[in-house]
Amino acid sequence: MAWAYLEEQGAAPEIAEGDLELLASDRPDFIAFNYYATHTVARPGEDAGAASWSDQQLAAGEKGVYSGAQNPYLPRTEFGWEIDPISFRNTFRAIWDRYHLPLLVTENGLGAFDKLEDGQVHDGYRIDYLRDHIAQIQLAVSDGVEVLGYCPWSAIDLVSTHQGVAKRYGFVYVNRDEFDLLDLARYRKDSFGWYAKVIASNGADLS
Repeated sequence: MAWAYLEEQGAAPEIAEGDLELLASDRPDFIAFNYYATHTVARPGEDAGAASWSDQQLAAGEKGVYSGAQNPYLPRTEFGWEIDPISFRNTFRAIWDRYHLPLLVTENGLGAFDKLEDGQVHDGYRIDYLRDHIAQIQLAVSDGVEVLGYCPWSAIDLVSTHQGVAKRYGFVYVNRDEFDLLDLARYRKDSFGWYAKVIASNGADLS
């Protein structure tokens, strides 16, 4: 079905002689993936359901295939991303069931309008997000999934693709804004100390 759809859209890749044999003969050592949020869809209507509820996730839909939809049962970030840790576990299981290869999470985190007040950033919302997602990794491991590693995004605030410096992900706050570098001083957020504890306990202490 997927191949037929690609052909219908004129997007099917060209396969040269020997390509399929080459693909079948090789095997990766692991699979890496990023996870931030889920994306909800609904049955297609006359309109593709073009809409966007976040800064990066365009729920555009595909006419005759699906429509973009909001999930009213999930909380959202300040930028409209659905927060869905349970589907993080489901993603592990789905990839593992299909490929049976070790899995590495290369990005997982929460972007927010962090506020620096008296040299501190109280980002309990980020701790909650990471705690809930790491707990789901532990459940995936108990399901039999082999997890190679987990890399939260990110160690330090950096320029975000869609929101510049205003959208912060890091454990360390960088004192600058969109148009002024200020003093570029670094401040450890509450999440920094929390995650250091998670590392020291090898994930046993998520409190």
